[in-house]
Amino acid sequence: MVNDNALRTAPAARARQLWFPAGRPGVGALPEHAARTGLGTWWTDHPPRPRAAAVACAGQAVLAGNPSATLPGDLAHLAHCHVVAPDRFLPLLGGTFERIVPWERMIWAYDDPAPAVRPAPGLVVRPLTPADAPAVRALGPDLAWITASWGGPAGLAASGHGWGAFRDERLLSLGCTLFAGSRYEDVAVATLPAERGRGLASACVRALCADITARGRIPSWSCSRDNHPSRHLAGKSGFRLVHAYVHYALGAPIAGSRPPAEVRRR
Repeated sequence: MVNDNALRTAPAARARQLWFPAGRPGVGALPEHAARTGLGTWWTDHPPRPRAAAVACAGQAVLAGNPSATLPGDLAHLAHCHVVAPDRFLPLLGGTFERIVPWERMIWAYDDPAPAVRPAPGLVVRPLTPADAPAVRALGPDLAWITASWGGPAGLAASGHGWGAFRDERLLSLGCTLFAGSRYEDVAVATLPAERGRGLASACVRALCADITARGRIPSWSCSRDNHPSRHLAGKSGFRLVHAYVHYALGAPIAGSRPPAEVRRR
């Protein structure tokens, strides 16, 4: 079990290129994001000659390689994550966690830019700056998930990857890049419950997508198949469906399973 520093060795770097290729949309951008930002957890069974690897960030994880090189305890640190893994990993996950719940997901790619919408009177849609960290934090714990891939409100506010809808300097809705890859940036949006249905999320997404395309990248969108409001917002914001997949919501480790002492988190 090693962290990103150990994955810089030549054999492991080759394995990372094989298992986590650059330029993928949706959660496929997670490994690139974690490598570039230094956020998240990297794992491999054997640094000099890795046979299996995993990377996790913001409650999501991707597994690849040969599960026979892995013991149940090796993956216990992924408890309560949503994991994308080949079917061959399912027996291993079943022997590690108390529950594994399949969850159908969809990935969309930005294809037809929606026309800009003039903000309502008194509303300002603008990029986040480091000074906006308190406003992001004020969204509250229920919306804190949107900042996790940047290490929290301060990290997101300073990332250059977020747009907000403000009224009187109060942040009402936030759109940001969740995972930034070399070709795709996977976007997310969160709006205060009392402010939903007023077009704030659409305004943030449109502004964010224009920013992403100006950087020469493609916005992508990920959501549950059953999340009809998210699917509707994706469609009207100019995204088209490109891929469907299944990820697995993991429970607590089975008693006796625990992460090895060498796990590094940063």
